[in-house]
Amino acid sequence: MLHRPSLALLAGLSLSLLIPACQSTDQAKEGSTSTEAPQVTQWQLDWADGRVFYEVFVRSFADSDGDGVGDLQGLIDRLDYLNDGDPATTDDLGVGGLWLMPIFESPSYHGYDTVDYSTVDREYGTVEDFERLAVEAEKRGMKIVLDFMINHSSREHPWFQASASSPEDPKRDWYLWREEDPGWTQPFGDESGGNVWHELNGAYYYGVFWAGMPDLNFRNPEVVSEIQRLASLWIDRGAAGFRLDAARHLVEDGPGQAQNSTPGTHRVLRELSSHLREGHPGALLLGECWTDLERIAAYYGSDELIRGGDELPMLFNFPLSYALMEAVAEADSGAVRETLAAMDAQFPAGALHAPFLTNHDQNRVATTLHRGDGLDDLRLRLAAALLLTQPGTPFVYYGEEVGLSNGIQEGWDRDPAKRTPMPWSAEAGGGFTTAEEPWHPFSPGKESANVAAQIGDEGSLLSWYRRLIHLRNAHPALGRGEIQLLKAPSSVLAYVLEHEEQRLLVAHYLSVDQNAAVVGLEVSADALPEPLLAINGERAELSTEGRLVVSLGPGASGVWRLRS
Repeated sequence: MLHRPSLALLAGLSLSLLIPACQSTDQAKEGSTSTEAPQVTQWQLDWADGRVFYEVFVRSFADSDGDGVGDLQGLIDRLDYLNDGDPATTDDLGVGGLWLMPIFESPSYHGYDTVDYSTVDREYGTVEDFERLAVEAEKRGMKIVLDFMINHSSREHPWFQASASSPEDPKRDWYLWREEDPGWTQPFGDESGGNVWHELNGAYYYGVFWAGMPDLNFRNPEVVSEIQRLASLWIDRGAAGFRLDAARHLVEDGPGQAQNSTPGTHRVLRELSSHLREGHPGALLLGECWTDLERIAAYYGSDELIRGGDELPMLFNFPLSYALMEAVAEADSGAVRETLAAMDAQFPAGALHAPFLTNHDQNRVATTLHRGDGLDDLRLRLAAALLLTQPGTPFVYYGEEVGLSNGIQEGWDRDPAKRTPMPWSAEAGGGFTTAEEPWHPFSPGKESANVAAQIGDEGSLLSWYRRLIHLRNAHPALGRGEIQLLKAPSSVLAYVLEHEEQRLLVAHYLSVDQNAAVVGLEVSADALPEPLLAINGERAELSTEGRLVVSLGPGASGVWRLRS
């Protein structure tokens, strides 16, 4: 659920916990609910609230058959690395969910242009392999979310082939056609964006991303019905939900910004949500709406009848991802504070959000934060701590936990360099494949940025990720707590998280190359004498000599349990 920040605006370095005595928004709503309200099916998504997800590009994760391409069996073979199913052990990563980038049949390496939504890409395996993966993941406490590319298909999809064959074909209206090119360009903020109407057989079809991915026509009820059927099909096969790619672009009303976030797009998403909520209320719908917070908030829909909103129950939090990365890069907490305050003002009560650092469309964390000054590892640790010690459902991009950087890519398309094979070891095939060459060269730095080199080292980045995630799993306030921001210098981010009977104090010193920070805290609680967490052996101490004083070494983070 969304956990609303309450800013404590006090002078100097003195911080005070403010705990409102008034009735909560949720309690007020519950108290005023009429017994005559319409009966609706609510989302049942408590399982997803606070859980850590891991984004997997199957092609790059693990190759089981030696063809140089990762596959579902390879992922099954590596599940114990992600979560071994035993909460008592700490030598696994401890994640609770997997987001699989596209696995449907596709002619492209990335899979975002689908030719068959009902089958698994033959390079990855079979539907039976996916069903076995879902069972094995569930045994280990992990849920699987599938990338669902419903905005567009491949131009090689049989639907489009039929649609393009003749204006009289029954599938003609499954896509958007015009006799003339109206001259629209891509609505992505770049005035030099490419054309979106593409010529074929004497007519023009609409494809907002490129000619190879024609957009489906969601004004056609047959298309809407088919997508809903496919969603139910994959839920029945073991998927726990879907990440909706390009969720802002389903229905277009005209040129320019009329191709984004239209009433028709919101209608389609409400209908899909209603369909799943009625049949599969525990199925997660996670929207990729790459925009500002105000527009993202609109995709939750109305919370008048549905807690969290009647549209998408969870959305990727792009503004917060930028703010977290800026906090590390600039040693400044301002953007994080502003974003959390905006979330409080704009997101509905009960909304779920998904913070992350970077994903498959962005430069990797290790590349973005690289300075070459000997402090890069400390920056990576700080970024991980910021992500994994605050409320929400965080997503970790595969390889982030070992410091995987961008690969080398020539030509205009840099995306493959962000999706290189997972380095399991320093050997020639990287432990990824027995083939002479993987589908794409490994990123530089494989000699040390690999699992085998770090898994037995308690001081490694991998061990730090494991420690953070297991700490989060053991203390629900880290993922589900109400957040109360504390006033502090811009180089310090401090807050209290409260969930049921648990209260935690969290503090981060964002500067990695300065002297220690000492911050006085005046809080209405005593603290246990030892922190639950300290980063990289640096100082993260809490003293209680008359008042609480946090001492943080460069780039350090601390989490302490507070007594009420």
